[in-house]
Amino acid sequence: MLKILLLVALTMCAFAANSILNRIGVGIYGMDPMDFAAIRVAAGAMTLWALVWLRGTVMPQLLSWRRIAGAVTLTGYMIGFSWAYLSLDAGLGALILFGVLQVVVFGWAVTARQTIPTRRWFGAVVAFVGLCVLLWPSGGQTVPPGGAIAMIVAGIAWAAYTLLGRTEPDALGATAANFLLCLPIVLLALPFSDIGSPGTPGIVTAILAGAVTSGLGYALWYRILPELPATLAGISQLSVPVLTVIAGALVLTEPLTLRLVLAGLLVIGGIAISLPKRH
Repeated sequence: MLKILLLVALTMCAFAANSILNRIGVGIYGMDPMDFAAIRVAAGAMTLWALVWLRGTVMPQLLSWRRIAGAVTLTGYMIGFSWAYLSLDAGLGALILFGVLQVVVFGWAVTARQTIPTRRWFGAVVAFVGLCVLLWPSGGQTVPPGGAIAMIVAGIAWAAYTLLGRTEPDALGATAANFLLCLPIVLLALPFSDIGSPGTPGIVTAILAGAVTSGLGYALWYRILPELPATLAGISQLSVPVLTVIAGALVLTEPLTLRLVLAGLLVIGGIAISLPKRH
């Protein structure tokens, strides 16, 4: 069990590093968000397909409604995520992403008329209040609207991607196929953005974000996920925004304000309340 927990910790660090690397590449090195997204997707696709090939299994079918929907929603996440970090701090962006994810998934459950436990209603309300605290204009602490909107779009897209992938029989193969189909869509959007140059430091961070923290990170997560109790899998993902906030403060010297801490506690606490009780 210790080995599994260490692998979980490594995976969550990789997921948190996505925000840090994106913020460094786009927000600090001034790389064009679309260039960053394209390189990240290309590097991730190459890594994931290499892993599928090494596994020696049949490649998943590319042309299906599930693959196309997965590619479109993954594109929305990649583009929104990259654009958001032009102006958002890494920790702030991660909290918005996870808060929106919780609210959208809950909204889908309501729309689908699922039986929703009281604790999940309460958890969704708490997380939504946390988002409101985070995004509400307040003097000099106003969140950049462009970055917030971009991350909200990314959160909605990631929620849709997550819902689509719940019943995938081969998560790794499906992720590899989604990344591959996502790449031409991202490339089509490149001509509409040209606000930075893809310098070497930015390119390196994009490759790391795609090949290592996304590609290898997702592969490792899907490898250990079947061995985790449902509650532990859910709780472990709550560490991602926490790790991102801490890393943002330590590595990027991002401000750790009372508002950010309070909103973070509400968002993460709301998601924790919503987790299933069964093990």
